[in-house]
Order: sequence, then structure tokens, then C-alpha cells
Amino acid sequence: MVIDTQFYMKLALDEAWKYQGLTYPNPAVGCTILSSQNEILSVEAHKYAGAPHAEVEALKSAYFRLTDDSKILELHESSQIHTYLLQNHNNCFNGVSLYTTLEPCSHIGKTPSCASLISKLGIKKLFIGSTDSNPQACGGAEIAKNAGIEVESAVMQKECDELLKPFDLWREERFVFFKWAQRLNGTIDGGLISSLKSRTLVHAMRDVCDLLVIGGNTVRVDRPTLDARLVGGRAPDILIYSRTKEFDKTIPLFSVEGRKVIISDDLSLLKDYKNIIIEGGGKMFELSMQFADYHLCFMSPSTGGDSNFTTINEKLEILNIQKDEQDIIMWMKQKGNN
Repeated sequence: MVIDTQFYMKLALDEAWKYQGLTYPNPAVGCTILSSQNEILSVEAHKYAGAPHAEVEALKSAYFRLTDDSKILELHESSQIHTYLLQNHNNCFNGVSLYTTLEPCSHIGKTPSCASLISKLGIKKLFIGSTDSNPQACGGAEIAKNAGIEVESAVMQKECDELLKPFDLWREERFVFFKWAQRLNGTIDGGLISSLKSRTLVHAMRDVCDLLVIGGNTVRVDRPTLDARLVGGRAPDILIYSRTKEFDKTIPLFSVEGRKVIISDDLSLLKDYKNIIIEGGGKMFELSMQFADYHLCFMSPSTGGDSNFTTINEKLEILNIQKDEQDIIMWMKQKGNN
């Protein structure tokens, strides 16, 4: 029987993209596990820094599918799951195949080594997308090979590397993405556009970002708060890009405790931050082309409004498309931007 390795890696990729922007300072990673009969047992992802890695989440779900042992579902700490699987697997993973978008980690940090766990469970095959470039965590493939696991690397490597790129960028320097919401007719003005679920996702991204950049005109017109209240999170520092330094200080964003608000027509401050979101209208979209590594669009199935990006002529390449209960969510990059 011919196994479509790309299909199963694509499942892992799509799951991981749901959490892109939420895992800082960790990478977004997805994992698919197949039974010895090539039945899909689980598709999971790393959800936030400090949470179990994608492989551990997938092994946890797969173990429950294989054994019906619900006790493991009560465990949420990675070390607890590792220990439980090692003590109770009873060779249930024999013949199993595991697909992961990133080479399993070899080191012990906030979570135990995924490569070590995989090597002790009787897994038959390991399919890897991206090789881990982090010298502290790489080497997982070698650990698996030494345990007798068949390892195939570089499965959909280009797509997996694009998923991993934010991690590589903020580890080396910084990652910047421009985020906006629009309607079907391209308008970006006129009040709330995206769904509550989409807005909650954005608030979760703000919770882990270092800096949020926004145009002065957007601040004056929309009078935003730009916090992470929908997830009970922390508010990022704000850089208002504006030639005019005078603002109405009753605008809510100025009253959020624990944040720094900078007003400047100079974006050199970006160098002091690692994980940066740019929001705003057409002028900020155009300006972001100089800085943004990725673009994130929330498209609402609605029309209305008046303003759009009509003066801008840019071509973007879609990296991933998701759909929540209402909106289409697209991660993109500029054409030719590697």
C-alpha cells in the first residue's frame, strides 16, 4: 500500500498554523500519528509556550484512542504525560507512524525530550518536515535512528520551513507581521469586521507579542484599547507611528496599566523588540512592506464600509488558509520573500 506522506504532513501543518502567533518564544509545530493499519489516531499541535509539544499532545491523544485509558486525559503537564506513557504504553505504539513538522527536540528544558520519548515507545516510522536549527534542541532524528526507528526527513520541507520561519527570525533578530481585517468588498473601515472568535485569537496574539505598531490616524479615528482583555492577557507596548505627537489622552490605549506607549515617526525602535504586530489602514499596510515578514488577513463574509487598500499594488503568496466559525484566516508573505 502506497502511503501519501504529504497528505499526513499537511494535516500536521494545518493544525500547527492554527497556533501561529501564539507559541512565542517557541515554534509552531504540528504532529499526525497513524496506526499500524494507517488509521489516523491523532492530529495535534503545540499550543503555547510551556505547554506540551505537538508530539506529546499527539501521543497522548493516540494513546487514548488505542487503549481507551481516560486517565491520561487528566494530565496536562508534559512531564506527567511523558512518565505516564513510558509506564503504561504496553507496546500499544508498535507499528505506529509519526509525522512532525519539526524534528523532535533532543534536549530537556521546560519540557522533557520528545525524541527520547518517541525512541522508547516502539514507534516504527518517523517523518520529519524541518530540521531543528536550534543547537540546543537539534539531534532528535539521530536519537530516533539509534533506537531503530525508520526516519524520513525533508517531507514537505519548504512548507514546514515557512511554518518555522517566525521562530527562526525572532531567535536571530525579530519577527514582524501585519494584521488586518476586511470584508468581501475589501473595505477595512466602519466598526467591527471580524468575528468574536477571530478577535479573541488576535487578543491571544497580542498577549504574547512584545510590541504593537499602529498608525496615528487609526488611533484618532478608532480610539482603540489594543489590549488582550478577551483572553485576560497582558497588553503589549504600543508604538504609534505619527508625525504629530499630540493625541487625546482619553483614548483608551493610553490608560492601560503596565504598558509603554511611544509616539514616533521613526521605526528604529523595532530593533528593541522580538515579536511585533503591525495593525492599521492602507498607509500602515504600505509602510509594513518594508518590515513585515508575514501578513495575516481576517476576511469577513460581509460587505459595507468605504475605505480599502486601492492605492496599493502588491502581490502576496498564501501560506495557509483556515476557517473559523465565520471568517477566513490567511497567513501570507510577499511574493519572492524567502
